Amino acid sequence: MKRNKMKYTKLFEPYNLSGKLLKNRFLMAPMTRSRSSQPGDVPNALMAEYYGQRTSAGIIITEATQVSLQGKGYANTPGIYTKEQIEAWKQVTKEVHQKGSKIFLQLWHVGRVSTYKVNGLQPMGPSAIKAKDTQVYIFNGAPNGDATFVPVDEPKEMSQEDIDQAIETFAQGALNAMEAGFDGVEIHGANGYLIDQFLRSNANKRTDRYGGSKENRIQLLLEITRAVVEAVGKAHVGVRLSPFIKFKDMDDPDILDTIMLAVKALDEIGVTYIHLSEADWDDAPEIPDNFRVELRNNFHNTVIATGNKTPEQGEALLKEGLVDLIGFGRGFLANPDYPERVVLNAQMNEITDTHTLFGGGDERGYTDYPYLVAEN
Repeated sequence: MKRNKMKYTKLFEPYNLSGKLLKNRFLMAPMTRSRSSQPGDVPNALMAEYYGQRTSAGIIITEATQVSLQGKGYANTPGIYTKEQIEAWKQVTKEVHQKGSKIFLQLWHVGRVSTYKVNGLQPMGPSAIKAKDTQVYIFNGAPNGDATFVPVDEPKEMSQEDIDQAIETFAQGALNAMEAGFDGVEIHGANGYLIDQFLRSNANKRTDRYGGSKENRIQLLLEITRAVVEAVGKAHVGVRLSPFIKFKDMDDPDILDTIMLAVKALDEIGVTYIHLSEADWDDAPEIPDNFRVELRNNFHNTVIATGNKTPEQGEALLKEGLVDLIGFGRGFLANPDYPERVVLNAQMNEITDTHTLFGGGDERGYTDYPYLVAEN
């Protein structure tokens, strides 16, 4: 097949991310896969193989990784808070770096989106408000190995001590990630988890300095970000936000103004990027260009867009100067050589078995998707 990079001149252009040279502008999006070893939520050799296979991306953002046991919301997701976890992540970063890519660890605290069935603890959130119509998964020996979805529990309202501890776990998680060899960390402030819960007025009914006004509701995000930046340096810190996503009972009419207020503050802090988590289902809301323009005007470092985009859509956003990197999730999940297939206009692997998306004890549906060998 003939290579045709002329159609995607921006996607295949190198990019300097705060001193980290990326070979292209393809970003492998964070995708929860629940393959860590038990007990202890420890990364393993299979995970290292999985990420190493996908180093055709200029940069990889790992699956969401809990900063504490309290921050865990789903079965078998990896952690970054024990010595064993830190040491195990080193095999992932070594594999990715040897194959020529960069990798950031996504730091995660689920807040109220959990149940004692996952971690033995009552979830915590900004307020004692249970997320309606929200489930998490456990593994309880289903015959086909499937995850079993269970409702979340009612959370405890976080005390100041709880908040201080959560901030510390993010900062320590960032230090641990750098010790494990990561190029940086992404603070997960999106998709209905702890930070997003504080941002939204329908989940945050606090009357202290973390609740009420938009200025108060962004404080947890800013305090976590400052703590992480102080720990590892702003060049190694990105933040993920999801202004247009409402699932997990996150519908807040003020969220766009709140997010933009946070963006201005994050620009002052100087984080290296903002990563927009955009809805990725059919008939999902599109982020309007006027929001992207306003974001670009208020944030002067790297902007990333992820949300089931085609290469053509990604190329257009890059050419318009509205974003700098494009995240692809499912494309990389089923195609470890996704950029190669894009440039050759080659047939893509499809996800063959949805039962293996979340969890699995071997390579099936994880590391067994084939490369484009026969057509090269």
